[in-house]
Amino acid sequence: MRLPSVLPIIGAFLGAAILSFVAASIGANAIQNKSQRAVAAQLELEGFEWVSVEADGLQVILTGDAPNEAAQLAAQRAAGHVVDAARVLNVMGTAEKEETPAPRFSIELLRNDQGISLIGLVPSTWDRDAFVAKLKKAGNTGSVADLLEDADYDVPENWDAVMKYGVDAIDDLQRSKISLSADRVDITALADSKEQKAKFERSLRENAPSGVMTLINITSPRPVITPFTARFLIDETGARFDACTAETPQGHARLLAAAKSMGVEDPSCVVGLGAPSTSWANAVETGMRAVKDLGGGAITFSDADVSLIAPIGTSTSDLDRVAGELEAALPDTFSLHATAPPNPDTDTEDEKPQFVVLRSPEGQVQLRGRVTTERNRIATEALAEARFGSQTVYSAMRVDADLPRNWSTRVMASIDALGNLTQGSVTVTEDTISVRGETGDPTANSEITRLFSSRLGDAQDFDINVKYNRKLDPVLNIPTPQECVDSANKAISSGKIIFAPGSTDVDDSANDTLDRIAKALEACEEVKMEIGGHTDSQGRESMNQQLSQARANSVLDALLARRVVGVRFSAKGYGEAEPIADNKTEEGREANRRIAFKLIGEETQTEPHNHAEDDAAEKTDGE
Repeated sequence: MRLPSVLPIIGAFLGAAILSFVAASIGANAIQNKSQRAVAAQLELEGFEWVSVEADGLQVILTGDAPNEAAQLAAQRAAGHVVDAARVLNVMGTAEKEETPAPRFSIELLRNDQGISLIGLVPSTWDRDAFVAKLKKAGNTGSVADLLEDADYDVPENWDAVMKYGVDAIDDLQRSKISLSADRVDITALADSKEQKAKFERSLRENAPSGVMTLINITSPRPVITPFTARFLIDETGARFDACTAETPQGHARLLAAAKSMGVEDPSCVVGLGAPSTSWANAVETGMRAVKDLGGGAITFSDADVSLIAPIGTSTSDLDRVAGELEAALPDTFSLHATAPPNPDTDTEDEKPQFVVLRSPEGQVQLRGRVTTERNRIATEALAEARFGSQTVYSAMRVDADLPRNWSTRVMASIDALGNLTQGSVTVTEDTISVRGETGDPTANSEITRLFSSRLGDAQDFDINVKYNRKLDPVLNIPTPQECVDSANKAISSGKIIFAPGSTDVDDSANDTLDRIAKALEACEEVKMEIGGHTDSQGRESMNQQLSQARANSVLDALLARRVVGVRFSAKGYGEAEPIADNKTEEGREANRRIAFKLIGEETQTEPHNHAEDDAAEKTDGE
């Protein structure tokens, strides 16, 4: 009977429960959404865009692929700063790790008289057997010790070009160590002479692979010099060395310091083997002081023989004093012979016998003056023809039986001395031998001094005035101005210098061409060269001229930036005035849009005009 009265109470309880559940659900969702938004905002603020944030009740779930484990933990800590760290559930992954970078592949080639050895690490995909076979062929040896290891990686860029360069190098360098890698080549080798050293270096530089650093260190052994010679003199032009040889670097420094203290500008000396005494530098320096005490003259050291020649007018007492002091100061090994030149007699210069041999810049050789016999005349002509070529020698000698003693020996020595000159003359008189001229051999003075000392004896007086000209030096191999221009134009022929249409700026694609031009001109010296800019005929003529001038200026700036220091550039715009193809076709217009190099002026003759050489050349031509 009371059941109906209980129902309202039960209903009230159920309603309250439902309302409480709904309120709790709304509150939980609000907290969940708020936590999710707050954490997501914080992670985005700190740069963790790769994290996805979800919420499940009070828990905050982090998902996504972290770049690494450190970034994953950092994101978790950032979320823990917003909500209780216990509520953060980390289910993030880590992106795949990058592949381990390839090791540095390199080979060290060692070659000596026993064969070739290989040490290093190479890619396993590279054809190693073929490389070893090429080395055997290049080295002409069956002995190749292969100590290489390999790793399973791809062959790096430039590897094949560098390996080919190494094989070519080992073919020439019989005593060498060559280190090869994809970005660098180091070559250390021995050459038999300075000439061979220069040849090796030139060939290696010219054939070096593009884009690879190449370091070349080739040395030649110290030369054996015989006779070991030094000649120092003081005359009206000042103090100088005609020849200077030192036995050690310390002796070299000592002699140069002594020469500078006596007024020699930029002295040079050769370090070599063969000195007759360990006190060579001390002896030469003592002799130099003796010449200074006399106020002039010359002193010549030829091995242990020393010849002191006093200047004209030196008194006997002064010569005896200086020679006595010098003899006492010289080490026991050396033997001194001191003389003063005879006073000039009353004969005129034309009446004095002489022999002259001349060599022109074109290579023509003239023999004139006196010889002792007809047989000696034939022998002199034969020596000159053997030395300089039968087609270049003109003879105008006459026989005189009343010539001084040893005249024939001095004549023959003068012809051999001329062989050290590119152009010049050697004059033989009763009292002396005079050598004048120009050469491309920096050791020519020393070589001539040694020649005269060994062939004529230490008492022979001679005067050497030979100028060294770098442009004539075959070791330096300095190109002519025209060769420099041709090299620059050849570099352009394999890749034009490109400009954007209507622009004066050099396109980046032309950098390789500009680098080739700079390399082609690096050995040039004192060359005046014009950079000519040319356009096609499209557009106004005045605009084309201005455009070509601006483009030529841009190329000039680019070459100066590459430190081309041996060439004096000027830029000139020709516009459309000098076409090389038909402007009516696209191909023709493309050819006309160009940069070209041209030599400015002509080389001037620096030597005085020699009429005797002209006569010799004319007579040779007539024959």
